[in-house]
Amino acid sequence: MDIVKNFVDIVLHLDKYLGTIIQTYGTWTYSLLFFIIFLETGFVVTPFLPGDSLLFAAGTFAAIGSLNVYYVIVLLASAAILGDTVNYHIGKFIGEKIYESENLRWIKKEHLLEARDFYEKYGAITIVVGRFIPIIRTFVPFVAGIGQMRCFRFLFYNAFGGILWVSLFTLGGYFFGNLKIVKDHFGLVTIAIIVISVIPAIATFLKRR
Repeated sequence: MDIVKNFVDIVLHLDKYLGTIIQTYGTWTYSLLFFIIFLETGFVVTPFLPGDSLLFAAGTFAAIGSLNVYYVIVLLASAAILGDTVNYHIGKFIGEKIYESENLRWIKKEHLLEARDFYEKYGAITIVVGRFIPIIRTFVPFVAGIGQMRCFRFLFYNAFGGILWVSLFTLGGYFFGNLKIVKDHFGLVTIAIIVISVIPAIATFLKRR
């Protein structure tokens, strides 16, 4: 429970923790951000990592000059694209047999099936739309690989979605993150970002039910 509590505290106070990291590690912060975004998008066992809120927080610090907004967008978009590419190839290697497995130790099968339903309903555009939905975005490229989506087609939607996702959230933090009302209630803003992001997934789940 302590681990969960600490994780929630980090997510809700990303602005404070990221500020400490920037002061401590300087330019190495870019590498850490790259690594987190790559992990969140690249492996189906790490969908819990903070993607949207981390991008927003990075944009906030870019606005005050602690980070370079161009470096942030280019590096983290690259991390998102590379992560999804790795995830896609892992899914392609494993294949459809994973749907038949009853013992998925590190993966929640309901998340996997949700992503599959989302992918089957919306097709290739899911690679783009899924970027904006926590958890779903981690499983979508995996499912696309399982479904043997053509590599070049996947790469096109992957690149477009990755650049769009990183740019929107980073620039959102860049332009709005330092407003007094946002700075004073950063935790609530983080919760709002998460809630708004998961609404499409919840709506899809309820509709299916």
